[in-house]
Amino acid sequence: MRRAAAACGFCADIITLLEDTSRETATAFMKLNAYLDVLIPRGGAGLIRACVENATVPCIQTGTGICHVYVDKAADLNMAVDIIENAKTSRPSVCNAEEVCLVHKDVAAGFLPLLKARLVDARAAAGPVDLRLDERAAAIIPGTPAGEQDFDTEFLNYILAIAVVNDVDAAIAHIARHSTHHSEAIITADDTAADRFITCVDSAAVYVNASTRFTDGGEFGLGCEMGISTQKLHARGPMGLAELCSYKYIIH
Repeated sequence: MRRAAAACGFCADIITLLEDTSRETATAFMKLNAYLDVLIPRGGAGLIRACVENATVPCIQTGTGICHVYVDKAADLNMAVDIIENAKTSRPSVCNAEEVCLVHKDVAAGFLPLLKARLVDARAAAGPVDLRLDERAAAIIPGTPAGEQDFDTEFLNYILAIAVVNDVDAAIAHIARHSTHHSEAIITADDTAADRFITCVDSAAVYVNASTRFTDGGEFGLGCEMGISTQKLHARGPMGLAELCSYKYIIH
């Protein structure tokens, strides 16, 4: 990167790699307001929390993703299974992987056995997904009873929390309580349900009939990715009403 900068006529020192990765040095950097404009922590929840709690330099929070997929009563159930398989198993250790599946009560009895067959039975050799089930889901398929924190945990592993909800509004309310505002998806053929979901869900990326794994700077055509922000950023200079508004991506 330094050679590339120099080849473009810039001073190579505009890019610097710090090899001291101690916690003390990191904490010191968090307070260097005279020299640093912004911090972008890339790492686990502990690093991000340390920056938020200790930094006096402005900090862009990135990464932590408790991502939801809601299977509506008007969903194509086979497509829903395909999307959830991608969202959960293609790479479970990343922030855009699905952690929670919400299922409309009217299709739960038909859908959950399909999901178990794909994520558990068909993956016996590769490693089955541990399904953490609320009481309504556990009445339909076998799995692990969901614990108190399972709907508030970024598992980053082959674990999926599942809950049965009454309707799209219940799904929206569940996401509002438990989401980290990263990426959420609705699977449905009902445009009215899709419109309500994308209007009311307050996350950085909201999907209709697509996997949360699409949330990526490269996939969005942005080139390199500095991070995936889960907060609402500031404006600079004179501020009007527009500068107090944020935005979200809506992907069909």
